[in-house]
Amino acid sequence: MLDESARAIDARNAFMMGSLLQEVTRSGTAASAQATLKRPDLYGKTGTTNDSMDAWFAGYQPSLAAVTWIGYDTPRKLGDRETGGGLSLPVWIKFMEQALRNVPVMEPSPPEGITNSGGEWYYSEYSNGAGISSVGLNDSKGPAGADVQTLPAADEKKKIMDLFKN
Repeated sequence: MLDESARAIDARNAFMMGSLLQEVTRSGTAASAQATLKRPDLYGKTGTTNDSMDAWFAGYQPSLAAVTWIGYDTPRKLGDRETGGGLSLPVWIKFMEQALRNVPVMEPSPPEGITNSGGEWYYSEYSNGAGISSVGLNDSKGPAGADVQTLPAADEKKKIMDLFKN
């Protein structure tokens, strides 16, 4: 049994964050990672500073973490359209291609208290519609009596996912 006293965050939070970072490599700004390496156990996040001065990808597989950064020692623009997904991710993929060559796929099992419903992970106590279903969008009156429109769940999900795209 692992010693949980040194854990920085709750196991459920760690699993949920890992799931979000895995989705970045599955269908987000780093989707080419899973597509190229043909393995689902990749997690990470692309990054680009304002004005494309720096680009990076921080990613991991359960046995190895690596970060690639591209920029200049004396800051200057990399180019108007340069991003972490376009510049740094390919370097990370090339490295991981070699580093993970004989490493078996390792996907963590969800900890106790996590449930999958419709392909989405939930804390068990919030699954099946339990818990917070809105942050004021489903009420006809929001804070201070302001009118609020209700967004359909699919539209709301799409808008949230769009935040993670370039």
